[in-house]
Amino acid sequence: MTQTSKDTAVNTKNGINPIIIIGALFFIFGFITWLNGTLIPFLQLACELNTSQALLVTFAFYMAYFFLAIPSSYILKWSGFKNGMSLGLFVMAIGALIFVPAAMMRAFPLFLIGLFVQGMGLSLLQTASNPYITVVGPIESAAKRISIMGICNKVAGVLSPLILSAMVLKGATEIEEKIKIITDPLEKEGLLDALANRVILPYIIIAIVLVILAILIRLSSLPEINTDEDEVDTDGKVVASRASVFSYRNLNLGVICLFLYVGAEVMAGDVIGTYGSSLGMGLDQTKIFTSYTLATMVLGYILGIALIPKYIKQETALMVAAIIGLLFTLASYLTTGYTSIVFIALLGLANSIMWPAIFPLAIKGLGKFTKIGSALLVMGISGGAILPQIYASLETSLGPQTGFLVCMFPAYLYILFYAVEGHKTVKA
Repeated sequence: MTQTSKDTAVNTKNGINPIIIIGALFFIFGFITWLNGTLIPFLQLACELNTSQALLVTFAFYMAYFFLAIPSSYILKWSGFKNGMSLGLFVMAIGALIFVPAAMMRAFPLFLIGLFVQGMGLSLLQTASNPYITVVGPIESAAKRISIMGICNKVAGVLSPLILSAMVLKGATEIEEKIKIITDPLEKEGLLDALANRVILPYIIIAIVLVILAILIRLSSLPEINTDEDEVDTDGKVVASRASVFSYRNLNLGVICLFLYVGAEVMAGDVIGTYGSSLGMGLDQTKIFTSYTLATMVLGYILGIALIPKYIKQETALMVAAIIGLLFTLASYLTTGYTSIVFIALLGLANSIMWPAIFPLAIKGLGKFTKIGSALLVMGISGGAILPQIYASLETSLGPQTGFLVCMFPAYLYILFYAVEGHKTVKA
């Protein structure tokens, strides 16, 4: 255990407030993040987009992590973890409010700006909260703590598409059919404007909730933790510091691993609806497919909490998850219709343990480089922007099932490599 985690354990031994507070934040992450699964078909219909354009939703949202992760680490050095989390929530509220003029003007570029700003806030929150929950206790049980956070995240993710789709996509198939047959341009514009305006109230409510939470976090008893000290071993001796954050092989390969994992998670969670549409399923059916994937992720997190580290090590769990991902990806390719959808939804089971295992394995032993290492890992979240765009181009030329296979199978192969060999903490 590092000196940091020892000190933190002393500071938090009299209560579980930090776990509860960070759990609430992870619930917010999930609620906001997994709204994208509903926003994709909503904006595709309201703004008359093709598949490639609609998937810019995930591109704008997740690319914010790439551009803001490193600046976030410097903001946290200045502000500390608690104030940084509060600031992140305020930024997210601004992003939510941008949806109001975007909906009024039915301006897709403005929606994308709102999503990017939300991603900016989430980048700061993720850069703060993930290392916080990792080092708030022993590194060996970090995957268990992150799994608890994952349940908070994915329970919110199950609920958010159901809530938003009920509000903005009610009667979506009927609206879709009307738009196809309307010949009067003014009537069509009126119908689409009314549809776009449905998103205003939900996002005003989201903004208000985010501001309230930002204030509560700022006033909370959440303790600061120090991740800037040198790493020490179990005997309290300082481990020689390396020259650079890039000297850590487990981190370098971990950034790639997290990039591919998040891409795979977004494919299984957000793109599943588009995938179903490409197979000929109606919008009233596909709009809740994201919740199916997230429900299986919750099950996976529960298994992670029960098994790690008591019965299975983090790296072993990651290896098993990668193998399951490979098998279910292949099964989705070899089957058709709803059976194929079921196997994609079951990828949530494989994906659930990946973040909880990859993150602690990647920052293990970083010592004073923990903040910047965490920021590099958060940059890897941009995989959620890139893989769906690759899929959008492949889906056009190869078809949805082959495109999905080509995107997902190599990703899970690399994750398997990281679980077996890449996570080992030798010098780069």
